[in-house]
Amino acid sequence: MDNRIQELRKEHKISQAELAEAMEVTRQTIISLEKGRYNASLELAFKLATYFNLSIEDIFIYKESGY
Repeated sequence: MDNRIQELRKEHKISQAELAEAMEVTRQTIISLEKGRYNASLELAFKLATYFNLSIEDIFIYKESGY
């Protein structure tokens, strides 16, 4: 699943550490999310959407895998 977290964070001029603190997660979690190594929990997805005043679909881009 792709996301726009890094793009949104830079638009809002906040650091990874600042976003991590606001989301109550570690900076490493934000780094992993931005690099696509970790998919956010539903709770974290809602927190991010609320923080950026966007819908979850505006932040996360679902890519269907061929199964």
